[in-house]
Amino acid sequence: MTELKKTDTFFIISNFNTDPGLYLEYCENYHIYDQSTDPAIRETLKEKYAKISFVQNTGHNISDYFQFFIDNYENLPCWMMLAKGNMIGRHVSQNYFEKVYANKHYTFLYDDRSNKDKPGVAYQLYDGAFLEINNSWYVPFRTHRYFSDYNDLLRFVFKDPIVPQWVLFSPGGCYIVSAEQVRKYPRAFYENLLCLLNYIYFPSEAHQVERMLNIIFGANYEINPYMSDVSAFRIKLEEQAKLNTKAVQGGAASLKRRLKNRFNDLLHRLMFR
Repeated sequence: MTELKKTDTFFIISNFNTDPGLYLEYCENYHIYDQSTDPAIRETLKEKYAKISFVQNTGHNISDYFQFFIDNYENLPCWMMLAKGNMIGRHVSQNYFEKVYANKHYTFLYDDRSNKDKPGVAYQLYDGAFLEINNSWYVPFRTHRYFSDYNDLLRFVFKDPIVPQWVLFSPGGCYIVSAEQVRKYPRAFYENLLCLLNYIYFPSEAHQVERMLNIIFGANYEINPYMSDVSAFRIKLEEQAKLNTKAVQGGAASLKRRLKNRFNDLLHRLMFR
């Protein structure tokens, strides 16, 4: 068996209640953001790893990636892997991981050969490419103070984006990205998205941003001016919260809303069966 060489790609590992030591066999440098709630695991990780931060349990990994971008914006590694502590075995097979971990190009870290296409709903096009219908079916199942629809968030962040019928993304939010991709947008952009994601434990907006990561890293949209200004963003976000509350309350009793919620419930059961 060929011995695998450690990559100089910097691993940013978002961890929850597991030991991510396996990843250190593949990389020269790393930082772990640990959200574990198990005290014994936290103590073990504290003893084992020097490059580790114990952070708030947000319920999702994207907050840790954005925090790294914010803290290291001026000195980002050339290439970064955005990984979850349980990514291998859940979002990628070890075999696929070992094929791509040293990539020096933009890479989706996802493969699931057991996944069955759901015609008209979701498809796996090839290893790494998951295509899902864009109808925000997942929104009703979690708190969504600011956005009840992916398309509204997309237009809030970017100027005149194409609103797609389908969303191409990496389930789990794991990628290999370059510093240039991250620095397309200013530090405040990630500070603002972090604010959107962390107002409560695992809001629906985290699912929406998960589906937007490929747009953030791969598209060339201009962002709206307030996305570059923390103070202006906070004001705009509170305005959006009022609009969202009004829209949800106004549509709660409508036939269209009830039918959409019923359809989304069916999709939710289909996607997670």
